[in-house]
Amino acid sequence: MNAPAPTPQGPPAVPFLEALRFWLQLGFISFGGPAGQIAIMHRELVDKRRWISEARFLHALNFCMVLPGPEAQQLATYLGWLMHRTRGGIAAGVLFVLPSLVLLIGLSGVYMAYGQLPLVAGIFYGIKPAVAAIVLHALHRMASKSPGSPGARPAPWAIGALSFTAVWALQLRFPLVVLCAMLAGVVLGGVAPGALGTSSGHAGNHQSHAPSLIDDTTPTPA
Repeated sequence: MNAPAPTPQGPPAVPFLEALRFWLQLGFISFGGPAGQIAIMHRELVDKRRWISEARFLHALNFCMVLPGPEAQQLATYLGWLMHRTRGGIAAGVLFVLPSLVLLIGLSGVYMAYGQLPLVAGIFYGIKPAVAAIVLHALHRMASKSPGSPGARPAPWAIGALSFTAVWALQLRFPLVVLCAMLAGVVLGGVAPGALGTSSGHAGNHQSHAPSLIDDTTPTPA
């Protein structure tokens, strides 16, 4: 009797309880708004834990930034769903905002009761530059993931510069700027796919990294 052929095994799953601990921790330490929150997720999930590949993370981030609403929470919910289906998405979305809500209520009470004291006022004023530094660091990390230098791949940088000019100088509405950037990407992707630094869905970053539990070819949950 012939032995049955071995079935290919998928990547080892991320333990659900370990993921819950991470999402809860993220809710307590995600200072700096969306930029800081996304940077923390990238550092923990991509660089340290290797749960998500670099290209898969950036691919998801691109879609979340196009959608209306808070992109950081959308990204957390999507990544939770990607790792543990519906229960993972719900858990990630809830734990992403619940600790922040508790902290906000607590800090609001402290400020209303003791905000006039010099010590408390100094604490709140001291937090501001620290949060600004977190945001700047996050922006630097995200910019370092751009495909190539401005001289090597000018198209993404040109789209970014024109988008910034349209929002800041011309005061155009943000949805219109996003739509124009999307159309420019479609045109450039059809005429010169290499100009944007990627030619397929998940393949956008070819830096060498250790294997991830969810890599560029891992299928999405059914």
